Amino acid sequence: MRAKGKATSFDIAYLAGVSQPTVSRALRGSPLVSEETRERVLAIARQLNYKVDKNASSLRSQQSGTLALLLFEDPTPDDSHINPFFLSMLGAITRASARRGYDLLVSFQQLSEDWHADYEDSRKADGLILLGYGDYREYRGKLEQLLAQGTHFVRWGAVLDEQPGLSIGCDNVQGGRDITAHLLAQGRKRIAFLGGAGPGCPEFFDRYRGYTEALEAAGLAVLPELQVDAITTEQDGYEALCTLLARGVAFDGLFAASDLIAIGALRALGDRGYRVPEDVALAGFDDIPLASFTNPPLTTVLQDTQKAGELLVDVLIQQIRGEAAASVKFPASLKIRKSCGAGSV
Repeated sequence: MRAKGKATSFDIAYLAGVSQPTVSRALRGSPLVSEETRERVLAIARQLNYKVDKNASSLRSQQSGTLALLLFEDPTPDDSHINPFFLSMLGAITRASARRGYDLLVSFQQLSEDWHADYEDSRKADGLILLGYGDYREYRGKLEQLLAQGTHFVRWGAVLDEQPGLSIGCDNVQGGRDITAHLLAQGRKRIAFLGGAGPGCPEFFDRYRGYTEALEAAGLAVLPELQVDAITTEQDGYEALCTLLARGVAFDGLFAASDLIAIGALRALGDRGYRVPEDVALAGFDDIPLASFTNPPLTTVLQDTQKAGELLVDVLIQQIRGEAAASVKFPASLKIRKSCGAGSV
């Protein structure tokens, strides 16, 4: 039984059989709480003569002057669980936040059922920057919940029609098309693609679309046997290249949907006696720092992480201030190195 005194939201939570954050959301009419749960919470609140603490509510509504950068935990060979592509972007976001007078809280996304709602309730930050997401088909529901509860957020990723919330991303179709056209210009006619070609990873799918557009523009057929799924790790790149070789199909060029996949494929080619670029011209995507130190140095597609960091912070702050904000897609550029052969540096 509750001790005598003023009722609290924890008392309501105990009697309603729900968590305290759920009580908080129910009392403010959040769409994340079912109508049945909301009615139960409100009935108990009336029974206990519970009054909302307006001072506490006011404090929660004040801005914290902090932005939260939440990273998705990626499979990596070390303990960081951070895709190396995001490391340079993290630096750019940190500097951009500081220049605009905001502190930056960096953490990992917690993919419990309502990690996003708990973040909103805690008021740790005025808005969220999301980097990475795993399978987009599963992640989309999280974004829809963020949007429904009015959370300020922006994510790095493909800019899609009818997507929940705002995104900043490079033109992956253009990047995929340009790098494939470069491989074709080196005389390569049978170019393989390593990376997902479906809706689970929209960025890779857009890069694949650019790849197919370049082949078709050159009058070449798109051969399904030259595409192998891979996530963005060196090990998956290595295994995808082995799968490609096991099919027994000829190829003289290779476009990997990320530099990590390309680096794994490069090692697998070397282990099997293939020379790069003499036997197979190789290109990646992202221009992570390691790309320039492979042997040979990796031709890749550059995404401007400095510009990305600036845009992510600016678009989020626009939302926090109630200003008009929109998704932004900016062009990618090629970084030509020796892994593609003639014309490379």
